[in-house]
Amino acid sequence: MQTSQVITRRSASNLAFAFIALGREKREAMSVLYAFCREVDDVADEDTRSIDDRRESLAEWREDVKRACEGGEPRMAVNQELKPVVQHYKLPFSLFDELLLGVETDLRQDRYETLDELDLYCYRVASVVGLLSIEIFGYRDSAVRDYAIHLGKALQITNILRDVRNDAERGRIYLPREELRRCEVDEASLLSLSYSPEFHHVAADMAVWARMHYQKAAELLPKGERCSMVAAESMGAVYWNILRVLERDRFQVFEGPTARLGKPRKLWLILRTWLRIRLGMAKPNYGLD
Repeated sequence: MQTSQVITRRSASNLAFAFIALGREKREAMSVLYAFCREVDDVADEDTRSIDDRRESLAEWREDVKRACEGGEPRMAVNQELKPVVQHYKLPFSLFDELLLGVETDLRQDRYETLDELDLYCYRVASVVGLLSIEIFGYRDSAVRDYAIHLGKALQITNILRDVRNDAERGRIYLPREELRRCEVDEASLLSLSYSPEFHHVAADMAVWARMHYQKAAELLPKGERCSMVAAESMGAVYWNILRVLERDRFQVFEGPTARLGKPRKLWLILRTWLRIRLGMAKPNYGLD
């Protein structure tokens, strides 16, 4: 079994789960791309290593993936598997570089002052993955690129809301300080995992921001490209339902298990998305109440 397949199966992520909607060739290509994303993200998150050590490792990943993109011989197993994918689907190094810039942000920054600042982070760590993915999925209409950007941001904001507790336990707060101040939430309360009506206000406002991106993605995806974007649409459906769970629970994220969907629910959402697309239904499986 390839290294990338082992990493993808081990992760059991929502992203990897959506690959079942793809044909074998594209599913294998996405598995390799996902493995690259998982590996560099894990480097940044490995708190047992020093920041300088992690920064050096990410620099090595950057140079190695650059070799893969420029026709050289990468040294890392995942990048060796990524090279033919890069060549076949013409994936540009500029996007991998942008993704690594986003991942590196977590080494030097654990707070965000404004929504615009967080928006850039979301673009780099999520929208860029979408822009790489659509090259593998295949498309003709350039509007798909804007669709991928908005859907990526919607998924990332959903992740941020779901993972507030896990991030706070590591000293990270992704909710923008300007929003915390506006709703009178102090950082100490988040770090001490204290739920409050004021926190609910911040989280609900961020959910509105996520909803805007879900809706923009739904509006921007051309009807003729819905079949090619079935995996992305499946991701939209899964994460939209996670957002709805968070809203239903009034963002009570500091206690109990992290909001997730069970495997049967995910399979149903992916199947439902596939059926809706095959039947030519115009409305997406997300962004609507």
